[in-house]
Amino acid sequence: MTGSSGRVGSALAAAFGAAGWAVRGVDRVPGCRTGVVGDLRDRRVRRVALESADVLVHAAALHAPHVGRLPDEEFRAVNVGVTAELLDDAAHFDVRRVLYISSTSVYGHALVPTDRAVWVDERLKPLPRDIYDETKLAAEELVAACGVPYVTLRIARCFPEPLPVRARHLLHRAVDVADVADAGVLAAAHATVNGTFNISGPHPFHREDCLALHRDAGAVLAGRAPDVLKAFRDRGWPVPDRLDRVYDSTAAANAFGYRPVRGVRHLLDVAD
Repeated sequence: MTGSSGRVGSALAAAFGAAGWAVRGVDRVPGCRTGVVGDLRDRRVRRVALESADVLVHAAALHAPHVGRLPDEEFRAVNVGVTAELLDDAAHFDVRRVLYISSTSVYGHALVPTDRAVWVDERLKPLPRDIYDETKLAAEELVAACGVPYVTLRIARCFPEPLPVRARHLLHRAVDVADVADAGVLAAAHATVNGTFNISGPHPFHREDCLALHRDAGAVLAGRAPDVLKAFRDRGWPVPDRLDRVYDSTAAANAFGYRPVRGVRHLLDVAD
């Protein structure tokens, strides 16, 4: 498990451990789920991490907040170069499965609406907009071509935010990190499943709502989830006038049983 000291990696490591897996976490900074501390650009660190492993879960990366703060070459070295080296070493150690943690950010410019909200499923062609998107998509392509059975999870927004902001995002474009962790365990356990899947939700909207969501999201919310609309108003939280996109995780549900449960209603319950 790379990136095991980070927010997503540590949640994944905990979920795998709870499911009965023996987890060897590796990160360049210490963490409670990290047994190997070192830089993955060091071949010795990669070999220690991968020896005798059945599954490689690769969550380590430079992320969107690093854009503009670090050189593009650093993104390519970490997000693409390290991925390529890990995959080579995984093949050497006969790792039987790769789980790569990517991001819905790779859709980039394709997320910009025209006359309706964008329905974001795996058929939408990614159009990267920055070095983060470019390198995550390049790493996805390496994973898909590596010859080892794989699953790539394009995870939605899942970092901490103020409650009103988080609630709004959970309506259509975010996911709880615990649901991400559950998705990872499910994907690793379904040995015959391969491919790339969005991980988001749960969201109350349907594909046929996209035109109306771009015009009057509050009216659609009133029809699809009146209890959520009331909760927003009771708390004085702004109800969105329009939504630009909705992430769809149906493919993951069908392929390996992903069922997110910690959506906006869960957040509202916890906030009470």
